[in-house]
Amino acid sequence: MHFDWHGGTISRHTRVDPAYKNTQNVRRFLLLACGEGFKFDRDFMAWIRNGTPKNMGEVADEWLRRHGG
Repeated sequence: MHFDWHGGTISRHTRVDPAYKNTQNVRRFLLLACGEGFKFDRDFMAWIRNGTPKNMGEVADEWLRRHGG
C-alpha cells in the first residue's frame, strides 16, 4: 500500500515510496523541517525520486546540506 502524499501525516520516518509526489503536504513538512527558505528545485526533486531508499528525514537533511543549513 502506497502512502497518501496528499493527506497522510508525514514524519521524518515516512519512507519515500514509488508513488511519491511533490504535494503541498510534502512542502508543508519540508518548510517545518528546513525553514522558510525551503524551495523545490529540479535537481533536488530528481534526487528524491532517484530510486535510492530514503525517508523524509533524509530528504530534509539533504536539502539542508545542499543549502548550507
